Amino acid sequence: MSATGAIARAFSMSDDAWMRHANPWSVWTRFAAIPPLVLSIWSRAWIGWWCLLPLAVVAVWLWLNPRVFPPVEHPTAWASKGIHGEMVWARRRTDVPPAHRTAFRLVAVPGIVGIALLAWGLVALDVWPTVTGAVLVVLAQLWRIDRLVWMYEDMARAGSV
Repeated sequence: MSATGAIARAFSMSDDAWMRHANPWSVWTRFAAIPPLVLSIWSRAWIGWWCLLPLAVVAVWLWLNPRVFPPVEHPTAWASKGIHGEMVWARRRTDVPPAHRTAFRLVAVPGIVGIALLAWGLVALDVWPTVTGAVLVVLAQLWRIDRLVWMYEDMARAGSV
């Protein structure tokens, strides 16, 4: 099982949830949740176990997010095509052309490095790895979405989606 598929299952991503998550508002508001997520974890230094409250709020938002926006069944926006591509990637990976599968493995590297730096920074309460990691995570995710758009468009031209 792929990481994308595991995350989709953890978030209970039904067909309707995928279509709603394809709304650009869903995509961009999930990106906007990154600073509050980081801040809620960092806040343990100031408010102790009470940091779990803002962390829970962010977690609930991340779960609700792909369910609250109007669905997009025929993607035209960049973000919408990326999420439709992500759905194809999560459900039909074997149908994805090999060049795209290779690219996704490469695009994952800066994201993994970013997650490691972010985790290190949040555990150590050190600003530079936290900020560097968060920036790498965001840039890697944007790059990943761009690759998903490319894959989706290639597969749509070929009649595979």
